[in-house]
Amino acid sequence: MNDLRSPLARARGLGSGKTGTGHFWTQRVTAVALALLTPWLVWMLVSMAGGDAMQAYTVLRHPLNALLLAAFCIAMFWHAKLGLQVVIEDYVHTRATEVTLQLLNVFLCTLGAFASVFAIFRIALTA
Repeated sequence: MNDLRSPLARARGLGSGKTGTGHFWTQRVTAVALALLTPWLVWMLVSMAGGDAMQAYTVLRHPLNALLLAAFCIAMFWHAKLGLQVVIEDYVHTRATEVTLQLLNVFLCTLGAFASVFAIFRIALTA
């Protein structure tokens, strides 16, 4: 049977269209942060090539390196969470599976960020 409702009537009740812009900009800001931090990270890793664990500890104990690496990890996990959220929303059509995957996405990205930052600051603050 033909649906005689107008396009606006069909769209009502399908969810708010007010949060997409914030999500878009947050993902772009994290992408810019990652683009700016990646050359520094590559330089740091190349400078440690061939070194031992003590050299890596020495590099990470420098406060600027620890802060930049923590910022990189936070931006990376936040950007990944936002990207996976969109993929799940677009391609998972079963509501229970979608909710489960969204919860796993938030939990695992948050856990990864906290674990990374904890490890970085543990190394940076130990004598």
